[in-house]
Amino acid sequence: MMIVAIPALWTAAGAQNVALSTNLAGYAFLGTMNLEASYALAQHWSVNAGMRYNPFTFGAEDSVIQARQQAYALGARYWPWHIYSGWWVAGKMQYQEYNAGSSKTAYTAEGDRIGSGLTGGYTFMLNPHLNFEVGLGVWAGYDKYVRYECPKCGRIVGEGSQFFLLPDDVLLMLSYVF
Repeated sequence: MMIVAIPALWTAAGAQNVALSTNLAGYAFLGTMNLEASYALAQHWSVNAGMRYNPFTFGAEDSVIQARQQAYALGARYWPWHIYSGWWVAGKMQYQEYNAGSSKTAYTAEGDRIGSGLTGGYTFMLNPHLNFEVGLGVWAGYDKYVRYECPKCGRIVGEGSQFFLLPDDVLLMLSYVF
């Protein structure tokens, strides 16, 4: 039964303008893996769900650098001309768990952020199934954090919560449209 259901769902989804994307700029930022799935609701609207994951710490004891994170986002895009082509503007809600810093900075921080963001960009249609997107975005929200003196010693130098406004999306995204 399941073997019959999977191709039927794939065929239905393929006819509905589903896209899978990955942000190439994310990989350049210390190897942050990422994936976004998008579904076209109408000629001008799509909804998307994305994730980012970076488990890596680089360097030896004297020169450690890390930007570890896991982030999950749900959002929607408005396309003034047509879905998956041209200019677009997007909004999203996002959660991020992070641990960032290095042995060269004053402290290492870890915590949880939750917030919403705005992004804008342009999609170039390379062929009927392949797109390239460029875009920039910001997000704002609430950050609950702990700061440590160094990545290894673990001595707490501060903790608390604060509101934030940060750059978020630098998009150089490759998308496959089904």
